[in-house]
Amino acid sequence: MDTRKITDKYFVSPQISPEDAATLHEAGFRLVICNRPDGENPPELWAEAIGAAVTDAGMEFAVLPLTHQTMNAENILRQSELVAAADGPVLAYCASGTRCSVIWALGNAAKLGADAVLEATAEAGYDLSGLRPTLETLAE
Repeated sequence: MDTRKITDKYFVSPQISPEDAATLHEAGFRLVICNRPDGENPPELWAEAIGAAVTDAGMEFAVLPLTHQTMNAENILRQSELVAAADGPVLAYCASGTRCSVIWALGNAAKLGADAVLEATAEAGYDLSGLRPTLETLAE
């Protein structure tokens, strides 16, 4: 499992498995967000299976599958609200962690500015420099 810190509260990861739930709880995570649509995975990695393991381990679980079509203002706001309401660190996962980084960047550009957002995601290993024009527009 490869968790990457974006902020003290928000971490991203490539796909996790049900077996990772106890480790995530021990690491202090309180909420896990699935940003990966089930159709990209075999059934044993669908949100229902991960969610059951996560809640059994004592954490909250939310499903917000993201694609190019669903990376919209409503879902950006929803992801931000989920993170803000969480009582502790949040792990969001998708195939590689990129979508989870992108939705965080889009949701935080106005507050932090494009440079800070791009720096935070780059430090976590995600080059989102192609989003700079969009992030700068959001930051205005």
